[in-house]
Amino acid sequence: MEELGLRERKKRRTRDAIAEAALALFQESGFDNVTVADVAAAAEVSKPTLFAYFPTKEDLVLHPFLDTTSPAEVVRNNSGVPALTALRQSFLDRLANRDPLTGLNDSPSTITFHDLLYSTPTLMARLAFYMIDQEKELVAELRAAVPDAFTARVLAAQVFGTQRILSTHNAQEIRNGRTADTVYPAAVARTEAAYTFLESGLAALGASTTTARN
Repeated sequence: MEELGLRERKKRRTRDAIAEAALALFQESGFDNVTVADVAAAAEVSKPTLFAYFPTKEDLVLHPFLDTTSPAEVVRNNSGVPALTALRQSFLDRLANRDPLTGLNDSPSTITFHDLLYSTPTLMARLAFYMIDQEKELVAELRAAVPDAFTARVLAAQVFGTQRILSTHNAQEIRNGRTADTVYPAAVARTEAAYTFLESGLAALGASTTTARN
C-alpha cells in the first residue's frame, strides 16, 4: 500500500509540474503560440509522457474541471438528501473554499486560467464537451428523484447553466479588480437566490407534470 501511495504521489507531482509549466508558457506567449513540444520541454518530460497525463493540449488548461467532483457525484454521495439541496450546499462550500471553478479566486494562476479560458474558443469548445458528458451523468442520477426523463434533462441543463452563470459572474468581478473576499457575500447571495429559483421551478414543473398525467 505504501508503494502504491508513493507511485500515485509521484504521478501527481509530475502532472502538476506539467500543468504549471503549461500555464506559465500560455500566460507568457498565448495559448495558440505554444506547442505541446514546448510544454514538454519546459516540464522536462517527453511528449508521450505529457499525453499520458493530458490527452489534448486543451486539457493542460482544463485539468481542474477533470479533477473536481462532478454534480452527478455530489448527488450520488448525498443519498437521501434532495438533489438541489446537495448541489446548492456543494457550490456554497466551494465558494467558501475559494474553488477556482466557482470563479471566486483571485490568485494569479486562477486569473490567468480564466483569462485563457474566456479568450480561447478551442478551450471553450473542449469545456463544452466535458460539460455535456457531465450533464448526461447528472440526468442519470436525477431520474430517481424527478417525475420523468424529460424533467431530469431539463433540471440537469438548468443546474449546469446556473453554475456556469454564477462562476462566470464571479470570475468577471475578479477580473474587474475586486478581491475574492469582497465578492464572497454577494456570491453567496446569488447562489442562494439561483437555487431557490431552481427549486421553485422544479416544484412547478413537477406539479404540472403530475397534472398532465392525471
